[in-house]
This record gives sequence, structure tokens and C-alpha cells, in this order.
Amino acid sequence: MHVKPPVEHLNEPVSRFARTDFTTLNQKLTIDQALASIRQRGVGEKIVYFYVVDDNEQLVGVVPTRRLLMAQLEQPLADLMIRNVIAIPDTVTVLEACEVFVLHKFFAFPVIDAQRRVVGLVDVSLFTEEVFDIAEREQMTEVFETLGFHVSQVRDASPWRAFRIRFPWLITTIISGTFCALLAGKYQLTLEKSLVIAFFLTMILGLGESVSIQSMTVTIQSLRTQHPTLRWYLVSLWREIFTALLLGAACGVTVGIIVLVWQHAEVPAFVIGASVTFCLLTACVAGLSVPAMLHALKLDPKIAAGPITLALADIFTLLFYFNLAKFLL
Repeated sequence: MHVKPPVEHLNEPVSRFARTDFTTLNQKLTIDQALASIRQRGVGEKIVYFYVVDDNEQLVGVVPTRRLLMAQLEQPLADLMIRNVIAIPDTVTVLEACEVFVLHKFFAFPVIDAQRRVVGLVDVSLFTEEVFDIAEREQMTEVFETLGFHVSQVRDASPWRAFRIRFPWLITTIISGTFCALLAGKYQLTLEKSLVIAFFLTMILGLGESVSIQSMTVTIQSLRTQHPTLRWYLVSLWREIFTALLLGAACGVTVGIIVLVWQHAEVPAFVIGASVTFCLLTACVAGLSVPAMLHALKLDPKIAAGPITLALADIFTLLFYFNLAKFLL
């Protein structure tokens, strides 16, 4: 019986968790002899494939159970077996073995050593529960990273403790929201001259926040597996800027066309389209830079990055949006 690997052991060798109740058959046997050998030695639970070896115990083929049972008894096993066997080296990690299941979609794989001798067996049941558990954990973690606290901190907390944990991060949103309101007040005349600018304000802020969360999540995932360097940051920054320009251009043109068709106003259409492009660029840069900066300061980017990134995205978006509208309108 195999031992189920905990989530934290995903980087350990898969051989530690491989099953040993597998059955190998010599390629010189006939089907009748192979079945007799199986009855004599017995088989383990959930056996789907029988692995064929040569005289040196090296893996040379695989026979699915159904094919073995349906074959003629006098047929040589070597003629029945599938020679192109996909095997997992005993040096790969549990996580890398999961990728093999995803890529090839078989129910089980043999684990082999450097001499291609079968040393174990891994079947899909070893990984299914782990993969779904990891996906659920990461999804929940990402949600609470955006909110600014971990679910474990507030699951069984008293109302007062939950308030003390959650309220400080909401202050960030209150401060940024107040600043955005003051900005809007400073540009009251601009808004009065072109109400269409106000119509699309919520959409522009929403686009910026969505993109910043996407970039922030990707960055935090990267920070979990590698130590960030200046080179890593510059390469990631270039990638984010290029991605943001593509996203911004596509969204900006789309929104600009909507404004033009709806309001027949060329200048507001340009202002709104250009602002969409700029806000997505700013959001991508903030989503990358804030977690990286917090990590460099040895702070927890998973907790603080969400509120700070959203606040910066909103503020810079409004500054560009209103100033461009004031200049052109």
C-alpha cells in the first residue's frame, strides 16, 4: 500500500511514495504462462497494467489488463505488449510526476531506476486528492491575499479580534478612496463640461483593479518559488509592460469606439481610450512592483500587497484620467 504524500512533500522524490505491489512479467512468456505466474504470485490492488521485463529485469513493455485477458493463450507476451512505455524516473519529484499524469492521462506509471528496472508504481489515486487540495488551498489563499488577511486568522476569532485584524487594511482603502474623492472635486469643472467622462469613471477604475490583481497574483506565485533579484525584476517588468500595452491598446480602442458610437464625441473618446491604456499599464507595474518591494523589505507580500496595489492603481489612474481630460477638454 502506498503512502499518500502531504502537500508539503510535493518536492520530494516520488519513489518515497510509490507502491510496491506491482507485477512484472518476462517477455519470453506466453499468455498462458503469464497468467499462471500472476495467479501464483498474486496482484496488488487496482492493477491496471502489467509491466514486461527482459532477462536483466529492465523494462521493455507494458500490457494493459484487458488486453492480457482477451489474448490467445499460446500467443507470446512479446507480441502483445506495447513497447513504447512512458516511465517515471525515481529521481523526479511528486510534483513533476503529477505533470506526467496531466500530459499523458494514463491511470498508472512505472517508476524506474537508472538501469530501467521497475522499482515501484504510481497510480492516479496517489495524486488526485492532492491536486484538488492544492488548487482549493491556492484559490482560497489568493482571495484572502486580495482582502488583506488570512482565513486562519479570523476563522474562530471573536468579533473584536476579527475587527482588529481586518480594520487596519480597510484604512488603506478608506484613505485611497478619500484621496480619489478629493481628486474628483478638484476636477469638478472638467466633469461638468463632459459628463461622459464621469460615465466611464467606474469602468476605468474597475479595469485597473482587475489587471492589478492579476499581475499581483502572478508575482506572488513567482515569489513563492524563487528569490527575486534585480535581473528577475527587470525581466518581469519588461514582460508586464509589454503585456499591459497589448491589453491597454485592445481595451482602449474598444472603449473608445463605444464612446464614439454612443456619444459621437471624438475628444472624450480619445481621453477615455488613452486613460484605459495608461491605467492598465500602471496596474500591471503596480501589481509587479508592490509585492516585489514588500518582499525586499522582508514584509509579507501575500497580506499587504492587495490593499496597497489597489490603492495605487486607483490613484494613478484618476490622476492621469482627470489631467488628460482637463488638458484636452
